[in-house]
Amino acid sequence: MGIQVEHLRVLLLLPLLLIYIGWLWISLRRLQGPRKKAVVALRSMMLILLVFALAGTQLFTKTNQRSVVFAIDRSESVKEDRKELAWIQEAVKARTSEKDQSGVVSAALQASIEKPVDARNLDGFQFTAEANPQFTNLASALQLAAGLLPKGNSGRVIMMSDGEENVGDLLSQGKLLRDRGIQVDVVPLVGKERKDAAIETVRIPDKLYQAEAYTLQVVIRSTTTGPAQLRVFEDNREMSVQSVQLNKGENVFALQSLAKEPGFHRYRAEVYLEGDEQSANNTQYGFSKVQGPPKVLIVEGTAGSSQNVESALQAAMIPFETIAPELLSNALVTYTGYESIILNNVAATQIPQFKMDMIEQAVRDYSIGLVMLGGDNSYGLGGYFKTPIERALPVYMDLRGKREIPSLGIVLVIDKSGSMSGEKMKLAQEAASRTVDLLREKDTIGVLGFDSSPNWYVEPQKLTDKKGIIQKINAIPADGGTEIYTAVEEAYSKLSKVEAQRKHIILLTDGQSATNQSYAALTENMQKEQITMSTVAIGTDADQSLLSKLAELAKGRYYAAVDQSTIPAIFSREAVLISRTYVVNQPFVPTVTGGSDWRSFMGQVLPVLNGYIATTPKEAAEVVLASSEPDPVLARWQYGSGRSVAWTSDVTGAWSANWVTWPAFPQMLASMVKWTFPQFQSSPIDLQTHLTGNELSLEASSGNPEWIGGSGDEELRAIVTDESLSTQEISFTSTAPGNYSAQLPVDKSGVYMAKTELLASGGGEGAEKRVIGSSTTGFVIPYSPEYRITEGQGLSKLQQLAELTGGRMLSLEHPEEAFAFASAAQKRFTPISVYLLMAALALLLMDIAARRLSLPPGLWARAFNGRAAAAGPPEQAETPMGRLRGRKQLAEHKLQRKSERLAEGGALRAAAAPPRPIPEQPAAAAPVPPPAAAVQTPPDSMSRLLEAKRRGRK
Repeated sequence: MGIQVEHLRVLLLLPLLLIYIGWLWISLRRLQGPRKKAVVALRSMMLILLVFALAGTQLFTKTNQRSVVFAIDRSESVKEDRKELAWIQEAVKARTSEKDQSGVVSAALQASIEKPVDARNLDGFQFTAEANPQFTNLASALQLAAGLLPKGNSGRVIMMSDGEENVGDLLSQGKLLRDRGIQVDVVPLVGKERKDAAIETVRIPDKLYQAEAYTLQVVIRSTTTGPAQLRVFEDNREMSVQSVQLNKGENVFALQSLAKEPGFHRYRAEVYLEGDEQSANNTQYGFSKVQGPPKVLIVEGTAGSSQNVESALQAAMIPFETIAPELLSNALVTYTGYESIILNNVAATQIPQFKMDMIEQAVRDYSIGLVMLGGDNSYGLGGYFKTPIERALPVYMDLRGKREIPSLGIVLVIDKSGSMSGEKMKLAQEAASRTVDLLREKDTIGVLGFDSSPNWYVEPQKLTDKKGIIQKINAIPADGGTEIYTAVEEAYSKLSKVEAQRKHIILLTDGQSATNQSYAALTENMQKEQITMSTVAIGTDADQSLLSKLAELAKGRYYAAVDQSTIPAIFSREAVLISRTYVVNQPFVPTVTGGSDWRSFMGQVLPVLNGYIATTPKEAAEVVLASSEPDPVLARWQYGSGRSVAWTSDVTGAWSANWVTWPAFPQMLASMVKWTFPQFQSSPIDLQTHLTGNELSLEASSGNPEWIGGSGDEELRAIVTDESLSTQEISFTSTAPGNYSAQLPVDKSGVYMAKTELLASGGGEGAEKRVIGSSTTGFVIPYSPEYRITEGQGLSKLQQLAELTGGRMLSLEHPEEAFAFASAAQKRFTPISVYLLMAALALLLMDIAARRLSLPPGLWARAFNGRAAAAGPPEQAETPMGRLRGRKQLAEHKLQRKSERLAEGGALRAAAAPPRPIPEQPAAAAPVPPPAAAVQTPPDSMSRLLEAKRRGRK
């Protein structure tokens, strides 16, 4: 045990305390004797404690305890086969002292504490911390491990890794540990060399012009020599398939091609090597934009129904591409290659949910236009209620109290057998919930779940509590077998008792019925009650022939839900179809209510329109043409950074026969499409990217000299979207006039899209900023660097780390060497400054008490000297009454002495004076009183004290 101070200079204050104590002794004139000694002693001790507290006084004990923190690499490049875990367990068991401590830290993208530093064994220890193994950050692991080492112990870090870091700087962190005196031992993890071929990069120009020839290069690194196959794709179209000969090391292959279609294009290269042991690095991407005239994508629900639209675009010299909804791309980059997308009478049941998400995001974030053309498969009839497409359009798909709709009674019969568990049941619940949202309070809804037997989750009831009904729907479990007949029979039995103008059953199942009873008789009874039924088959295991026959017998519709995500749209479509109110079949002449920029053709006499799909305009939408209801016939609005237009009639002539023959109709269609084009066709903002580890650096520059050095308040922002449609909004920092930079952490590979916008002040104080420049581009994040074929520099780095910090190179064969290092005696410090301050505070309170409280002198003497008074009986405690009594006795004594002196003086004067004659007095005269001095008696002493007290108060 010893004492140590951190700040020795503070102790120089101690000599000054002697001067202060001397001054204090002189200045305390009011206090005398032992009381004065006590105050000076208490004050001195208090100040001494404060000085030692300020000096950082610590107690220390010496110890020989060792501490080791194991930093384990858990990235993909080091496959966990439990050898690291077994090694550290054996190392802890082999320690020579049970007091030796150990801790564990795991290294991936971020370091994590797996076990704090303590003396416990590692029996049963497992890695539990969440880690991103796509990156290796050894520097972070070293920093965390060093922070866990207890002060005062002989400690070191043991790093177990292959040294192949791709985030951070291992050796720079090693220098910091060396300066702190921390040694790092290294256990190299050397994996066997695998047969592997990896595509390192796909090189292609960022920008191309239409019809321009270009060269695409593919760089492949291989660990072996042999034949392989190389395939190259543009978007999803195969460009080339060739057999190549790989050599060990780097291989470069070139492909000549011609830029044909304008827009963004994603290129994908794949290599196939016989016996390849690592497939994660066999694919790599490239990205390029082909400059050309704007291009439009037409998606038609029925083949050949877009002839009038195609003719209008051809007349306006706008390139286009027409496809079926089943051919819609699975990549966002494809949609951003078009200026506008036209959905021509396409049902939502034909477009999977994630593709609708991509279209909506392309409009909102990347300024792509959207046009929906009507028909019997569009809008509400197409099942677009509460879909991403509805969010992007200027109209709602439901009718919000504008007209009387027949009362509906719907029973949803949902298969809840075990095969429906997981995503199927979630989609069924979402479909049922969406149907509930679409109905009104006067409608009736029932939800019947079935497996081997039916079970009502929502008895047929009015929709007075939509929230409660949806909660019951979301509680439907999935288990048991499948029995369809009894479920349909139960639904029919309940629905027949419901009072509603339209009654309908929707049956959803993914299996086959356990029994085969007479469905014909059941559906015949349903027709008598005017109850219809539609069926939905999920997957290939469903009894599609039975479900199709049931829909036909029950006068309903049959749906084969190949893509499960279309189930909610199917239910919404069915709920709209049975109302038979959304289709308006009556001739009328549309009224022009907006669209001043379209007056060139709207100002003419408009033809008669025979029908449309009823919708509700959104609050911020501009209705250009309206019906007499009034319902929107043509509406438009701004959605995010893009624009969208809704034409609720058709373009085939079914309702618009007079319009398709109207001379201005092609101009109207072309104007609708052009209005949705992005506002900035040029690329005034150049964006460059550079990937370092998991951090992407974005450097942007403005190519328009008029914007450089403008008002100075320009702001650059960007929205970055990955392949899973996750978005991040980032703000750039201005580094120079017209130049901006930003950092973006990334944790997964793929093709990313970026929409950058340059904003400037709107002109007035407090005005919103306006977009003065915009650009859309893309970039590629390659597969994780963990899968790259390296040249084995990691082991050399580990050796440098050990030499730099004075550590050792250990091996997997000798775990007992982990704690085999000398443990120099170390001091373990315990700061006591807080306790010194507490003691000083206690002395301060005693000092105040000694100066303020008045105690008998004898008591102070005994308290300070520790002994009794020198002689005499013990004194009584001094009290205010005792002091008053003493003063009274003293005053009486003085008064008596004074009276005696006056009496003695009068007697002497009488003896010295001659005798006087005594006059005669009448006999009756009163006796003459004696002189005052002769008869004066001492006044009452208590009266004199009270009189003195009164004078004092005055």
